[in-house]
Amino acid sequence: MKNTRKRPGRPDVMKVLADARPDALDPSRLVDPTRQREDFARIVAEATDGPAARIPAPRRRGGFRPLGAAALVAVTASAVAVSTLDWQEPADRPAAPPRSSAGTERPGATADVRVDGHLELLSAAKKAESSVAEGTYWQTTTRSENVDVAGVTGQLFAVRSTSTDEWSVGVRPGTRSLMVSGLDSVTEPRTAADQARWRAAGSPGTVQVEVATKAGSNRLGFTMGTGRPMVMKTNIDDKIYAVGPRNVSYKDLRELPSASNELRRYLERLYAEDNGAETGTSGRSAWMLRQAANLVTMPVKPGVRAAAYRVMAHLPGVRVIARATDPLGREGVGVEFPSTYRTPLGTTQQRLVVDPATGAMLSEQVILVKASARAQQAGLEAGATVNYSATTRMSWGEHQITVPKNARS
Repeated sequence: MKNTRKRPGRPDVMKVLADARPDALDPSRLVDPTRQREDFARIVAEATDGPAARIPAPRRRGGFRPLGAAALVAVTASAVAVSTLDWQEPADRPAAPPRSSAGTERPGATADVRVDGHLELLSAAKKAESSVAEGTYWQTTTRSENVDVAGVTGQLFAVRSTSTDEWSVGVRPGTRSLMVSGLDSVTEPRTAADQARWRAAGSPGTVQVEVATKAGSNRLGFTMGTGRPMVMKTNIDDKIYAVGPRNVSYKDLRELPSASNELRRYLERLYAEDNGAETGTSGRSAWMLRQAANLVTMPVKPGVRAAAYRVMAHLPGVRVIARATDPLGREGVGVEFPSTYRTPLGTTQQRLVVDPATGAMLSEQVILVKASARAQQAGLEAGATVNYSATTRMSWGEHQITVPKNARS
């Protein structure tokens, strides 16, 4: 559905360029507009290569964790269930532009995609600098959907699990951090055709789906229909988030550098701590992009949020698309991870969508680049979004969220 929400006016591109311009792009050193655009595209693509990072760990089966984190390392280790998109292994080839089912528009020229897209992302950095600075609870609401394939060979069908999650992170002494996941959760056939195949299979109340693990693959049972919400405490004493391999406090977050070069070096040090045996620039860029994107959704200072966007804009191998639409129909700029990954559903591509007019992180999604034979039998094709988490609220609050009476812990 076409988004009819009226967006704030587009930023003054030249002002954004001037604010973000490296010294090498000083107008006195440039010959003409064509040279200016070429040099800008070259400079934003430059970065230092380094060793690779592992793709981050398990997500809840209902979709991504709220973009703010990789919740606490110690908490998530015991509180998450593996989804079909976990433990992704890099594909043998670099990322290929998928045919997105989310209505992404792509300019015709690759150079224009890079230049215009990076300007839009740098605009988001400028907008992020003016956000509200502080409060008692940092609260996010996300809408997620996860697609799986169930059934037996010859009678496969796609199921989707949708839900709403609320996460309230207490930053004052004596406050708690709570996540209520699975609000309004439903697992059902994805389309009318899938519903027909599900009925032909006997309308099973529990379906089996294939999941990926580090050891190979396994099968997991999902209950069809509505589910109960779950509440989880996500802080360990004063530690409220994970940044790379470290659990961090609110004080730690507030002390992060707001200069993009310093923030990049900070993340590179964490990358060295978290680094495994893998090598390659795409792995390093993917790790850096993940951490920078997480920081954008944490209660950091506005300047740090802006610096995180600037780090994202300068990572090598990261594709920035000037115009993209998220799964809820909201327009923004797309930021694609540098590699594709193999999952039981096929080869996938991860994408972020950012609103440059407000500086808000809108969504994260996983798009099929090449469907597996099993996914194709269930009607899934390249371009389908098979997992997304869309943020509908991210702001400060003064009161803790309400836990539903039927929530399990």
